[in-house]
Amino acid sequence: MATPGGQTPSIQRGIVKQVQSGDSVIIRGQPKGGPPPERQLCLSNITAPRLARRASPNIEGSVDTKDEPFAWEAREFLRKKLVGKEVCFTIEYRVPGSGREYGNIYLGRDTTGENVTESIVAEGLVEVRRGGLRATDEQGQHLIELEEAAKGVGRGKWSKEPNTHLVRDITWVIDNPRNFMDSHHQEPIDAVIEFVRDGCTARAFLLPSFHQITIMLSGIKCPMFKLEGDKQVPEPFAEEAKFFTESRLLQRDVKIILEGISNQNFIGSILHPNGNISELLVRDGFARCVDWSMGLVSQGPEKLRAAERFAKDKRLRIWKDYTPSGPAIDLQDKNFTGKVVEVVNADSMVIKTNTGEYRKLTLSSIRPPRLTQPGKEDESPIKENRRIRPLYDIPYMFEAREFMRKKLIGKKVNVCIDYIRPANEGFPEKTCATVTIGNINVGEALVSKGFASVLRYRADDDQRSSHYDELLAAEARAQKNGKGVHSKKEPPIHRVADLSGEPQKAKQFLPFLQRAGRSEGVVEFVASGSRVRIYLPKETCLVTFLLAGINCPRMARTGPGGPSETEACAEDALQYTKELCLQREVEVEVESMDRAGNFIGWLFVDGINLSVSLVEEGLAKTHFTAERSPYSRLLYLAEENARKKKIKVWENYEEPQNVVVVEESDRKTTYKNVVITEVLDELNFYAQHADTGPQLEKLMEQLHTEFSSNPPLAASYTPKHRDLCAAKFVDGNWYRARVEKLLPNKNIQVLYIDYGNSDSVSVTDLAALPPSYHSLPAQAHRYQPAFISLPTDPEALSEATAAFKREVMNNNLLLNVEYRVNAQEFVTLLNAESRDDIMQNLVKEGYVMVEKRREKRLQSLITEYNKCQDQARKSRLNLWRYGDFTDDDAKEFGYQK
Repeated sequence: MATPGGQTPSIQRGIVKQVQSGDSVIIRGQPKGGPPPERQLCLSNITAPRLARRASPNIEGSVDTKDEPFAWEAREFLRKKLVGKEVCFTIEYRVPGSGREYGNIYLGRDTTGENVTESIVAEGLVEVRRGGLRATDEQGQHLIELEEAAKGVGRGKWSKEPNTHLVRDITWVIDNPRNFMDSHHQEPIDAVIEFVRDGCTARAFLLPSFHQITIMLSGIKCPMFKLEGDKQVPEPFAEEAKFFTESRLLQRDVKIILEGISNQNFIGSILHPNGNISELLVRDGFARCVDWSMGLVSQGPEKLRAAERFAKDKRLRIWKDYTPSGPAIDLQDKNFTGKVVEVVNADSMVIKTNTGEYRKLTLSSIRPPRLTQPGKEDESPIKENRRIRPLYDIPYMFEAREFMRKKLIGKKVNVCIDYIRPANEGFPEKTCATVTIGNINVGEALVSKGFASVLRYRADDDQRSSHYDELLAAEARAQKNGKGVHSKKEPPIHRVADLSGEPQKAKQFLPFLQRAGRSEGVVEFVASGSRVRIYLPKETCLVTFLLAGINCPRMARTGPGGPSETEACAEDALQYTKELCLQREVEVEVESMDRAGNFIGWLFVDGINLSVSLVEEGLAKTHFTAERSPYSRLLYLAEENARKKKIKVWENYEEPQNVVVVEESDRKTTYKNVVITEVLDELNFYAQHADTGPQLEKLMEQLHTEFSSNPPLAASYTPKHRDLCAAKFVDGNWYRARVEKLLPNKNIQVLYIDYGNSDSVSVTDLAALPPSYHSLPAQAHRYQPAFISLPTDPEALSEATAAFKREVMNNNLLLNVEYRVNAQEFVTLLNAESRDDIMQNLVKEGYVMVEKRREKRLQSLITEYNKCQDQARKSRLNLWRYGDFTDDDAKEFGYQK
């Protein structure tokens, strides 16, 4: 084929980049060390209908034009046939001045392929320019024949049907982008990309509505072209990124998902049949993830993050100089499971791992509530000169902590360490992690409730949560719904009275707490095994609570005499109490209060009495005050079991023999193991023998079970003096008792024969005791101390009684009967552990005096007692503090009390 000048045209090859109209295309040549060359080629000898044009704002009087009939169909015919395809083409001539080139395009690598000009003419979409065609021009004549054939069959624009429906109704500008997006939100829309501005911004026609939109890819940003003066200067890899997108999307059929709005431009995803262009750009290092629009990505932001990590690891293109920020994390320590034992703050917690290690973790990429929230800086809920209590004074901090506490305390969680924030500006190093329980991301749940906000990072800071995008999406939902810190309502106020160290305030609350019985609370802090701080929501107060009935090893303290050392097992007791009740919902029974304003009583967590539990674990011993409590038997039984197992505080305990025979001249002593249950006036007391303890426990269990399953009929029993019966105690259980006296107010004075305590009870709280419970003798035996004479002064007698109680109550004792007077047994008592003589200690301290006895077999012991009395007299202790005299001496001087 010859050109008009008579020369044979050369054949060139390229790839069709874009179809401008039904007779004009842009062809991209082969790259040679830079962006590939491009050239516009118009098809020879044909004229295509003109496409609609938008009015140019730079040209005065410019108006929008509409399509000529079949203009769009002609363009689409060539677009679908040519774009992205390899073609060969010939240049027939160039127009002088404009330099516009005209020629023919063939599909494939040579001219044997389909002639595109002939194809479009045969479809009846263009007209053949007949002016200037020579009769000898075979190609021109062939085009005329094809046109005539199309006219003959009424194809394309030669159809006899009206052409009005073939003209597009184009919307160049969308007046309300937000409403338009909402009407198509998350719905894939067919589209054709018309122009690529840069790697992540394009212009497209939506089909079939023909709305023209500018769309920015959500979640990513490519290098841009900056305007410097009159020139556009590309950032590194900007041209490559644009070519990457252009070569894959320009004039391709795609689907667009509209996800957001930015300055009248749409934000969304462009989906090609071969994949999401955003993922490809990021994976090949042409783009980076951006947080501000990542939350809008509907196709899964995790794919973009994974693609970015891949590009970073491979150091591709924009990441060629990438260096990770922050210390590396060992893969073995990155993931683990554990139990949450404490919620430290709204964003941090302590977790006990499966190996027993305690680790403090901070939730990644979130910030707990602050005193002033963004946009609310003028609000200040804290008065000047007042100590700030973050948990109660910072708005929504308490709600955030409670949300975490109820969800996590005591629960097993999965942990993924995201990054480690080094120590900075006085703040310690933080291990930041994503914590999940089940399939719930705790940080995401916290943010979605409006109880925390998401941290914002620099673009080059990759020290962030592995689920950062989910956090951003959760925050967007919370903001939209006005939840928590994003609410426009007044924040909740927590007025909490802190009674710790405030005896006067605590004294006012004491009667209410005592009358309330069991009160619900939350353990906020554990100071030691038996000392905790509890928040009582019903009373809106914070109290220090001491466990009743036990002596727990003490932690180190700084007192007036200097710091004390931590006692053995104190750390174990502290940790045990922490794991059992810290930040758990508990019930407390308040019995009394000490001088410092600390409440004393019983604490129950999940039905477990903490005092009993500590004793059972060998982490505490029973205290003498437990004797009158309703839980005394449980405490004693728990202590006995722990002592037998020799655990913790009983590790070095040596079990005394139940019967010990000691030869002292003519005096023989047989010591029996006893527990004192009641101390009466003049140091008379009741004691239980340890060897019959199991029988008593079994009998009591049977009695309690029988009376609880078959309660006796009220007032069906007629009490008689000295009669054996069953009586209800203040703890609600029934015990064996003996009727001692009928009182005038119709109450009955009874003696609980197994414990030695007396009480006045209503006749309705008495019942007949079944005969099967009569066989076991009364287990409370009455004794009186031997070898001592009590002071007659009431105050001195009271001091002696108190001293005696301190020595004997809740201690394991050895008892020996020394002599009898009118059937009353007088005894000596030894401490089972130290083997100290209890009464001898009281004499030595000056609380009691030595009685004169004449029995020869007792004189050796009497001599020891007298030595102790002489020592107390010389030291002026208690009874002897005002002088060295006895009752007999006073009578000689005529003194009579």
